[in-house]
Amino acid sequence: MNHDLPDSTGHCILSHGFESGPEATKVTALAEVATRLGWSHERPDYTDLDAKSGVSRVGDVPARLQRLIALAASAAARGPVVLAGSSLGAYVSALASLHVPVKGLFLMVPPTSMGPMPALDAADVPTSVVHAWHDELIPAAEVIAWAGARSASLLLVNDGHRLNDHVAESAAAFEALLRRI
Repeated sequence: MNHDLPDSTGHCILSHGFESGPEATKVTALAEVATRLGWSHERPDYTDLDAKSGVSRVGDVPARLQRLIALAASAAARGPVVLAGSSLGAYVSALASLHVPVKGLFLMVPPTSMGPMPALDAADVPTSVVHAWHDELIPAAEVIAWAGARSASLLLVNDGHRLNDHVAESAAAFEALLRRI
């Protein structure tokens, strides 16, 4: 889904997590914030890559990363880009920021490691992280340490990995990031 506005403030690429899709609740909430603030946005669909069995238990992560890098490079040629994502979408957003110029990162429940892939790393740009105290997949302590080492904004909520009870708070944190950029 692409919502280009000719005179937009910039462009947001909103990446869904594994076993999710571009219409997922969290990325939809972020898209609504972007639109309201005058940012164009797109929500890439990675479901074809996530369905690849035999690659890894979370789909074809290198191909997902390459797809995002290509989209971000194209968008960066037209103006400021912010990458945002949830879980695996956050992981590839952070890594993509090392390959293309971005103005900011918004990472929800980001994995700090992903099997044989590189550890979570990101460009030195304004970064906001939302994580759940009771995330059953990614220990909060790892994300706290990662965010602290980068002096990233960090919102910790009383929730699990899907952040089901904190979509509005996540959207508000995304809005705060876009307003800072």
